[in-house]
Parts: sequence; structure tokens; C-alpha cells
Amino acid sequence: MAGHKAELRRRVGNTVALIAVCVLICGIAFTGAVVFLMPSDKAHLAPVGTARPAPRGTQPVAAPIPAAPGTKPAARGYACPGYSGLQTKIPLPSLLADTFAWGNNPPYKIGNGAGDIKWESNPYNDPSWHLWVHSLRWLGNGIDAGRAGNSTAMKHSLTIIQDWVKDNPFPWKSNPSASESTMHRTNVLICTRQALLTVLHARTLPAQYKWLDDALLTHARYIIEHWSGIRNHGTDESIALFGVGCTFDRADLKKKAIDRFNAAVVQSIDSEGSTNEQSVGYAGFNYRLWGRAAEVVRRCGDDPGPAIESRRKLLADWMALATKPNGELFQIGNTTQEEVKTEPGTPWEFVATQGAKGPRPDRRTGIFRAGYIFGRTGWGEHRPYDEESAYSIRFGQSMKYHGHDDHTSINYNWHGQDVLIDPGYYGYKKGDLQNWAPSQAAHNVMTIPTAKTKLAPTRLVGSVSTANSDYYELADEPAEGVSRSRDLLILKDPDLVISLDRAESAGSQRYETLWHLPPGQSVTVQSPTTAVATGGGMQTHLFQIPFGETTGTTTVEQGKSNPAQGWYLPDIFHAKPAPVVKFTQTGLNARILSVVAPSATGEKVSYSTRSAGTNFFVELTVGAQKITVKVTPDGRLTRMN
Repeated sequence: MAGHKAELRRRVGNTVALIAVCVLICGIAFTGAVVFLMPSDKAHLAPVGTARPAPRGTQPVAAPIPAAPGTKPAARGYACPGYSGLQTKIPLPSLLADTFAWGNNPPYKIGNGAGDIKWESNPYNDPSWHLWVHSLRWLGNGIDAGRAGNSTAMKHSLTIIQDWVKDNPFPWKSNPSASESTMHRTNVLICTRQALLTVLHARTLPAQYKWLDDALLTHARYIIEHWSGIRNHGTDESIALFGVGCTFDRADLKKKAIDRFNAAVVQSIDSEGSTNEQSVGYAGFNYRLWGRAAEVVRRCGDDPGPAIESRRKLLADWMALATKPNGELFQIGNTTQEEVKTEPGTPWEFVATQGAKGPRPDRRTGIFRAGYIFGRTGWGEHRPYDEESAYSIRFGQSMKYHGHDDHTSINYNWHGQDVLIDPGYYGYKKGDLQNWAPSQAAHNVMTIPTAKTKLAPTRLVGSVSTANSDYYELADEPAEGVSRSRDLLILKDPDLVISLDRAESAGSQRYETLWHLPPGQSVTVQSPTTAVATGGGMQTHLFQIPFGETTGTTTVEQGKSNPAQGWYLPDIFHAKPAPVVKFTQTGLNARILSVVAPSATGEKVSYSTRSAGTNFFVELTVGAQKITVKVTPDGRLTRMN
């Protein structure tokens, strides 16, 4: 595994270094964005306020702000979007003491108590921590208190904002945290401006606050010149740009944002509803983000066009299939453990309410060319909804953006309980778990730890679905000089998974088929071919069925470090030991035939095998149910009864 880990670091390290900061800026505390510059963006634009903000001494922040008569702000317009909960760990007394807190780290004093902030502070060497400092979202309680009439809170918040403007002059591209948090900071400036206008009972700011308007226009210029393109970061930037345009009634800024929305949405969400993020969590985030984009445009009196809503409808259908019977999303790519949020009137509402509301999805399986397969036994038509089983499988283009090196991996949920899991991801703070989580070794795949692994696309060679089984064949080259194929058969009644992994290499290799189980399971290896996991009122038999001339071993790992193995990551702050069963073979080639059979505790599960001509048969018994599966010489798996 050491060689595998070194190679993973070589392949992923540079990418993570470039995008690590921006990765957690998107609202789920997840991921990074690659910057896409559009060649025509810098031409034919009206000036956007390029003056460098004057030093603090020439534009003093007012002392307690006097109330003044005036008109109330308009009901329509760009609404303050809030602070994404970042302010919850920073109560007003902490803010007034210039103390910042995020994640599991202790609060840290980053200023002198008078609003003079050390913007380079990063005591925990965490790029996300540093990014959120520069986002200014942590000022939320001060801004809200100021809006409610607390002049001390308003003055201190303004002082910190102006300190940021003074200490981070345009352009701030060389500071990754300042750069990647521009869109968030823009919204904070808009919220602050609105709070000031509320306190002043005015529609325009007095001259002494011209620096705030200048800062907003400078942020708009930065967003125009450094658009992150067709992913969630770029969408967030365009929303903030539109917010500035709506705030100042700038038609040119609003048009620029709307044009970017319509150019990006058809690439961010394809014609089948898949997003370009390679992450189920980010797919859900994008659904809500694009909804917000359309809403802010309409709220300002403009028309977003039809593309956003039509693509969101496709994405809602996709998300319904990407949800397990227990109401959680499949943790594919950079996805935390997350319950699906209801979206009224869509199939997503149906899965969020376990069939109580919303339209029933019109299919039980879906194959998407972006590299996703989702399937289930049903939608509660013939058994209780939460007793259905469901699975996800990955293929397609190689890992990028928020994706993982998880191709051919299957995740499986049985009767609403996790059986085969994706261990999740661990954010962007450097460490053993961060390197492991996106790797092949963290997924339910055949790995070749003795070979030089590489990122490679995976082909879906074929698929067949019947009323009681789904079959898929996938193939790729996941390591130098190694070819790999996986045949998967997912059964209904009994609900279980059968997998045939085959691999070949010019030299002898170690081949390991990994089955990651949820935390809390206790695993016993009963023989070289059998392991049994128990816990949560269920049991899972994992069989490595002897097939052909190769023989293998069965082992279990849990909670290991250096290299990491056997963990579950429900979010970016926590790690739980979780067992992984390894079926291992060594040689020039391998054929690992696996059965993963969950059942009620104490239920009898067994198998026998026989050959007939060139075909191989597996007879499976789960409780009172008996089935036969045929394995052909080319690896095809077929249910016979």
C-alpha cells in the first residue's frame, strides 16, 4: 500500500494543492474549483469601479450611526443571503474581541480587539479555516445586531470590513483565500450595505461610506475578470455579480451574470440531469444553487430564461435515483452523510417523504453517460418503501473536480440499511485520511496495490435488466500494464450482490477486492472463503467463491493508519473505524468471484457450486429462498430462476 499511497499523492497532490482552498467554499463545506477564463469576458464592458480603496484614515468609519428620516428600502431586489451558518460559532462578544472559530478547532483571536485583523493568521494550518476568515461571513452576528440598532456592533463590523479592504488591495489574486472567497465576501458587503441603509432609513449611503460602494464594485470587477466557469463556484460568483448589479441597478452587470448563467447551466447539468461535479452531494447543492440563481434574477425584476428550470427538473429526477431507501444520499465523490431535502412537486419530494408526497419516479434503474448507474428493487409498490434495496455503480471519465477514483465501485443499501458503503471524504486538511479517501483503496473495487495506479476512464461494456435482477459489465486499466473487468449481478428476492472481478498483468501482482462495511459491524473470518459481519439487527455473509485455478485469502482491516484503511467519514471533521473485508489473490491474473448476501440475524446463508460443460453454477440459499446463478466462460452472470 505504500507504493499505492505514494502514487496517489503524486497524481492527486498537485491538483489538491491548487484547489484545496476553493473546495470548501460552496456551502456544504466541500470542494474546490478550477478557474476557467473566458477570452471575451474582459472586452466590451463598462467600467466597474476600479479605484483602489483609500486608506482608512481618509474614509473613517462613523462612530455610533445616527438614525435619519428617509424612505424604507424596496421590498424587491437582491436579498441578503445570510452567512451559511458560519456565524453560529462566533457570538457577538467573540466578534467584538476579534475572535474567529470554525470547525473543530478552538476559537482563535485574529485581531487586536479593535478590528485590526491579522489576515495571514492560520494557526491550524488549515486552508479552509483561512478561507473562511477572508470570506467575512463570520461577521454575521455583528451585521445583524447592527441592523437591529446595536451601533457598537455595526461600527466594529465596518471597521473589520474596511481593514480587509485596506490590507488586501485589488487585485488579490495572489492570495488564494482572498481570491476564492470573493463571492462570499461580496455578499457580506451587500448585507452590510443593506443593514446600514436600514439603520439610516435611507436609499443611498452618505459620502463617508463611499469606500463600501467602491469595494463592492471592485469585487464585481474581480468576478468578471476571474470567473471560475461552468461549475458551482462560477455559479456562486455569477449570483454575487448579479447582486452587485441589482444593488446599483447596473444593467451591464446583470446582463453579464445572466449570460453566464445561461451559458453555464447547460454544461453544469447535462441533458440527462447529471452534473459535472462527480459528486452526489454537489449535485444536490447545485440543484439548490441554480434555484437561487433563478430566484435572485426574478426578484430583481429580470428574466432568467427557461434553461435553468428545465435542467433543474432533470437534476431532480437524477437525485431521486441517487437517494437510498433510508432517505440518505449515496456518498459518491465529495459527499458527506446527508439526508435528502424535500423539493415539492418533484420525484425528490417522493424519496424525501418515502413515498408519501410527490410524483413517483418513472423508472427503478438509470444509466447515465456521465458515469453513474443507480438501481433499486422498487419504490414501495409491493413492499414497504423503507424495505426496498438500492445500489449505485460508477464508471465513465476519470476522476476530476469533486470526484474520487471509485470506478467500478458499488454501494449497496439493503432494506434501508447500509451494507456496502463509500467511506466518504475528509476535506482538504492534509493527512493520511485525506489522501486515502479519494483513492481506489477507499472504495468497493478490485485494487492492484503492487502496480503503479493511474487515473483511467471505465467503460460500461453491457447491461441487462429483468424483473428480479440487474447485470452490468465494466472494464478499464486502473494501473500500468493491468487490465481489469467487473461483472456485477444485483438480485431481488433475495436481495444481494454477486461480483466477478478479473484482472491480468504481464508480471505477478497482488489483487485485492475490497468490501467496505459500515461502522459498528463486527466481522468474523470463518474460513479462507467466508467472512460474516453482524450488527444493527442484521448479518452479511461475504463469500469468496473458489472459481477456476486461483485461490485466495480473506482478511479484515479496520481503523488503520499509515497507510489508512478501514474508516468511515460522515463529514470532514470526524472519522469512525469501519471494517473492510479483503479478498486477495496473487499471480499474473486473478478471478475473484464474490457474493455479498445480507439477511436477518440468524438466517441461514450458504452456497454450493457445480460445473456443466464450460459453465459454472453457484447455488445460493438465503433463508427459505434458493437461486442459481450461471457464470459463463466470458464472465457473464445470469440468474437462472
